[in-house]
Amino acid sequence: MSVGDALAQARSQAGLTVAQVSQLTCIRETIIRGIERGDFSACGGDFYARGHIRSIARVVGLDPEELVREYDAIHGAPTAITAADVFEPSTPIRLKEKRSANWSVVMVLVLAAVLGYGVFRLVDHGTSAPPVAAGGTHPSSSKSPAASPSPTHSAVHHHRLTIRLTAVQDCWVQFAKPNGHVLLQAYVLSGNTRTWRFRHAVSMQIGNPGGIVLTVNGKDLGRPGTYGQPITLNFGPGKKLPRAATG
Repeated sequence: MSVGDALAQARSQAGLTVAQVSQLTCIRETIIRGIERGDFSACGGDFYARGHIRSIARVVGLDPEELVREYDAIHGAPTAITAADVFEPSTPIRLKEKRSANWSVVMVLVLAAVLGYGVFRLVDHGTSAPPVAAGGTHPSSSKSPAASPSPTHSAVHHHRLTIRLTAVQDCWVQFAKPNGHVLLQAYVLSGNTRTWRFRHAVSMQIGNPGGIVLTVNGKDLGRPGTYGQPITLNFGPGKKLPRAATG
């Protein structure tokens, strides 16, 4: 029996629909249907295909490693994976080219500012002094409302996210923006630790939350869920971090 047939049969015996498996594993329905037909082309490569097989197998109650071995026997054993392959985003990120400053424009702006300040001082000295208010107090001596303090560096730094994941068991994760745009996907093997940093809110999908230990901005969240039960966590400015799981 092929890998796809085994997963389809186990899903049917577990009383689960493709939509339910998709919701539990955070894998698109079209990919799940393709895997059950033996078509892994939509997985994005052998690395992700193995991760999808493991996630689906845990949900439907099969041994993930046995199915992965059968997949490797047909499609070839896995090759060494570089860090660039693991953290490559699904959509290429275009980096803005750094341009050198136009010093001619900068000098013109500086000279204009100096001349403007000189004219202001000349006009200011030529005007009469403002009248003195009753009681001998100068109008300028009256208290004005305190200006609102500008955001401090620590406040800006607080909006950065540092997410650290230590895998006790193999785990598949995905990060996306709040609008659903996928930033990256990764499969963290047991015994490894990965750290990601973001400057904006992110949605983190975890395929095996019971098999990891999660730390966000230095706060230990423990194991955020149970084994083989995928969850989605949202982190960002103004969002309260979940409590650390026990057990």
